[in-house]
Amino acid sequence: MIGIIIELLISWLLLWWFDKSNLAVLGFKLTQNNALNLIFGFFAAALFSVLYYTAACDLANTYYTINPSFNTRTFFKSSWWVLSSVLFEELIFRGALLYILIQKMGIKKACIVSAIAFGIYHWFSYGAFGNPVQMAIVFLMTGIWGLMFAFAYAKTKTLYLPIGLHFGWNFIHTVIFSKGPLGQQFLIINSDKKLEGMLSLVFFIIQIIGLPVLAYFYLKSLDYKKRFISKE
Repeated sequence: MIGIIIELLISWLLLWWFDKSNLAVLGFKLTQNNALNLIFGFFAAALFSVLYYTAACDLANTYYTINPSFNTRTFFKSSWWVLSSVLFEELIFRGALLYILIQKMGIKKACIVSAIAFGIYHWFSYGAFGNPVQMAIVFLMTGIWGLMFAFAYAKTKTLYLPIGLHFGWNFIHTVIFSKGPLGQQFLIINSDKKLEGMLSLVFFIIQIIGLPVLAYFYLKSLDYKKRFISKE
């Protein structure tokens, strides 16, 4: 929590120094549209995550069981950890720095720079640095998702949509299916069997592009809605 407060303070200073603006440009005000963006982002990412992991589990002939030691306290503690990590990353990569880059470079170039930085950051947070193959895989996956998050902010002018998308995936991934750094959470897989061959490649591609494609069409629908309203 202290880290997030420090991030907000630094963000305010950067915005004032480079743009003579304040934190309002990050779209923190909870309007109806922002609430809808947050809700869509969370449930779209959560549903995609559930479908992805259940399908992979079924095809690999594995199954999950409920962790008997998982309780309410663990749920809230783990959920808060996930939310805090999401807010921390969003404020760094889709916060003041991205806003300033958009003003200086335009949306496309700024989002690409943000996505590259997001991918490089995960070399270290995933412990992949030094392993070329892992670095390439991590950069490809997190870079594309970083591009999705960046455009989600740029197009909506609010952090609610990227936060919803980011938290929805990470919550299901970490707290429900126990795939993150917190270890065993709500569900425990019964074996370490994984998809192999072409099926593994197909699911890897789906994981990389599935949610970004869904987010793309959502953003396009918002564009159509704006155009329709402006014609009226």
